[in-house]
Amino acid sequence: MTGLRQVIDAAEVVLAEAGVGSPRADAELLAAHAAGTDRGRLAFTDTGPDFQERYDGLVAQRVKRIPLQHLIGTAAFGAVTVHVGPGVFVPRPETEAMLEWALAQRLSDHPVIIDLCTGSAALALALSRQWPDARVIAVDDSEDALRYARRNTAGTRVELLQADVTAAGLLAELDGRVDLIVANPPYIPDGAELEPEVAEHDPPHALFGGPDGMAVINSIVELAARLLRDGGRCAVEHDDTTSASTVEAFTRSGQFADVTARSDLAGRPRFVTARRAV
Repeated sequence: MTGLRQVIDAAEVVLAEAGVGSPRADAELLAAHAAGTDRGRLAFTDTGPDFQERYDGLVAQRVKRIPLQHLIGTAAFGAVTVHVGPGVFVPRPETEAMLEWALAQRLSDHPVIIDLCTGSAALALALSRQWPDARVIAVDDSEDALRYARRNTAGTRVELLQADVTAAGLLAELDGRVDLIVANPPYIPDGAELEPEVAEHDPPHALFGGPDGMAVINSIVELAARLLRDGGRCAVEHDDTTSASTVEAFTRSGQFADVTARSDLAGRPRFVTARRAV
């Protein structure tokens, strides 16, 4: 392990110099991927004769700010791990705060749950695991994203629907019947400066929500007002700068109570929750 630790130490330095935000974690995760093992088992792994070449190649790509998740092919999110890559938004740890809120809700024995702008279907899968008897519908309009979502949901009860969440009449057959809606929509204001991993590799369609970042969020609020049953709940992630605007969107509709701005684990404003008024 001493030799491997030195290799990882050297990679950490290189990644830090390249501006990677979590150089130690990335160096270890890339080493585990190159060795074909888990990060926690690196100390007990025989890396083999080709490890150094594989590892150096991965580190060189990460130095170019290719996302770690694209290099290893997966992303962990809550209790699930999903396949990701070019063409689909990579789920972020920040969204796990919204997941934790959703998992803490008291739902009926057979709830109806909708994940809007599902991307890789990470949220839908995590919620389906919590409520195995739920009907979980995951909606996205990107064929590229849905290719990953289909792979991730294979063998599960999650239903995928290719549709624009801003389209009139979406899921009209479920009007007033939905228990929980979650959404991580495109919400970054147009023109915002982003890290290279995001700007160059996440699909713009999954990132930008119009001049103020609210274009899709406003539509989701209207959709939630129609779909949720009385007392049903909704959570929508937003940009750091649009917490107040998201609260206003829910309040302005006149259909919601308990509208609450919430922060992620780092204390940044991250999502708003609301209850469909009775």
